[in-house]
Formats: sequence, C-alpha cells, structure tokens
Amino acid sequence: MTRLSAVAGAAINGTAANGILMLGNVLHAKEEFSKLSDLGPVTHITSGDRESFLERCRSGEFNHIKAISRTVDSVAYTGRFDDELLSQLPSSIKFVCHNGAGYDQIDAKAARKHGITVSNTPGYVNQATADIGIFLLLGALRKAWIPQKAIRNGEWQGQAPLGHDPLGKTIGILGLGGIGTAFAERAMAFGFKIQYHNRKPVECSKAKYVSFDELLATSDVISIHLPLNDTTRHIISHKEFAAMKPGAVIINTARGAIIDENALVEALKSDKIWSIGLDVFETEPKVHPELLKDDRVMLLPHIGSATLETRKAMEIQVMDNIDSAFQHDKLVNPVN
Repeated sequence: MTRLSAVAGAAINGTAANGILMLGNVLHAKEEFSKLSDLGPVTHITSGDRESFLERCRSGEFNHIKAISRTVDSVAYTGRFDDELLSQLPSSIKFVCHNGAGYDQIDAKAARKHGITVSNTPGYVNQATADIGIFLLLGALRKAWIPQKAIRNGEWQGQAPLGHDPLGKTIGILGLGGIGTAFAERAMAFGFKIQYHNRKPVECSKAKYVSFDELLATSDVISIHLPLNDTTRHIISHKEFAAMKPGAVIINTARGAIIDENALVEALKSDKIWSIGLDVFETEPKVHPELLKDDRVMLLPHIGSATLETRKAMEIQVMDNIDSAFQHDKLVNPVN
C-alpha cells in the first residue's frame, strides 16, 4: 500500500511542505518547543483515538506536514506507527522524531519503505536508566521490599531474610550498549565480575564477552539491556530459565516483552529465581498479578529515564532532530 498523495495545503500550490505535527505534550523544553514555529506552522495533538487520527490523515489535514514529533504517551491516541498507519500518512511527511531511546512503537523498516526516516533519543537516557538498574539490583539482592513492607506495617524487620553481597558475584549483561555500559561501570564499583553478550563483541577491557548460553549458565545476576524487536521478544523463556544457575537474580530495565512473563513467574514459584527487579512489564501498564503479590519482586512503573534533567534533554534532542530535518533535510541520529 502506498502512502496518501499530498493534494491539499502547501502541496497543492507546488510548494514544499513546511509544517510540524507534534503528538503529545512537551513538559520541560517549553522554550525550545516555542521556537519550532520559526521553522513552520505547528499542529499540536494531545488527545483522540487511532481511527480519528487516521481519518484526519485521509482528509488531507496534514498534507502540509514535513516532520512529526511524538512522545511515548501519544500511542494512546494514534496507536503504533505500523504499516497501516504509515501508509495513511501524506507523502509530504519525511521524518518522524520519537522521544525515547526505545522505538518499538514504530515499525522503522516499514517507515523506511514509505520514505520516512525515524530518529530516537539515545545517549541521554543512559545514566538515569543505569541508576534505576542499580537501585533494582541492590534491592533484589537484599529482597528489600520485604523489610520495607514490614516497617510500613509496624512490624519492624518482619520476616526479612538475609540478602546477598555483590562482592565477587558474576553479573551477566545482556546487551552492552549505552545503557548496558553505564550499568556495568556502576556495578563494578560494588565488586561484581562483569560478563556480557551481544550479537558481536565490543571493545570493553573490563567486561568479558561470553556466548548467550554461557551467560545464562554462569551468571549470578542477569541484567537485560536489549531493544525489543522480533529477534529479542521472549528471548528469555522457559528454556532459558532452566539453563540458569539456581538462585539467579533477574533485572530488567529494557522492555518487558524481552522476557516471557509467564515463564518468569514459573521460575520464581519454583525457586529457580531468587529475586527479581523490574522497571518494565510485558503488557504494561498491566502487571502480572503473580509479580504484584510476590514480595521477592522489586517493582517500578517504567521510570528509568524519569529525572527532570534527562527528560528535558530528551525533549531538546527531539527538537534538534526536527531542526535538522528542516535545515539540512536529515536527522541528527536516524535509526533506519
């Protein structure tokens, strides 16, 4: 299916498209956002549903748009940027600038097929997300929710078990990219031995490259830092949990669907897994009820990048990509 032809607005006059479509709210970089109008007219959408958005695309309302800026939350009123949606965008749209390091809400390959370049916001999320990973790691090693819950219930320590020291433990990092590297640097300070698995080894003098099977079999802690795609979805399931060391600890700050959540619950119930730290979930915002009621699980509601400094930097990076689209007809950090 080909994209809709631009037959209205700027395109009908034979002039280049010069509009910007902003999907979602700008919460921190308001001054930078206000300057976007210097590039061209800005259309701002903060509500609706997928069908109404598709109808607005078909109506020609967006035929003057050159670049789209979108937030993660905007998926609530557009749905995923899949082939169906991308095919309904007017042909004037050449760029989609996504606010987030993970861009699984966008089918980047399909976008490229339709002549659309996609950018994300890598780099700026690394430090804050790695910090949350360490928070979950230390909490999981101590099963910290159990004494936290006890003291809030007036029980002092309650049934709090003894935890584990990090010193000398082996942590296996699945995905040594920007966030994985920042996490590894922090983990080293606690005395962890670091090993990792990527599709290809990277230059890292302080971390040992191992196969996926070796990482599963020899890691005391497994921390996940992979993007979500067709290859990584459920890359850890029943078979992988069976291959892990008894009493392993699982940390995930990447994407929930990388782990088969039903298999994770089974591994926890069987005591194959000692404890878990999760910032992401397979069908978030819904959380598996067994994870919610198990005190061995440290839970956070996907707040890895949730600091004022990081979120503002991410918004500014989106604006920089839009500015580059207009000034240079390319994006600063395209993903496709």
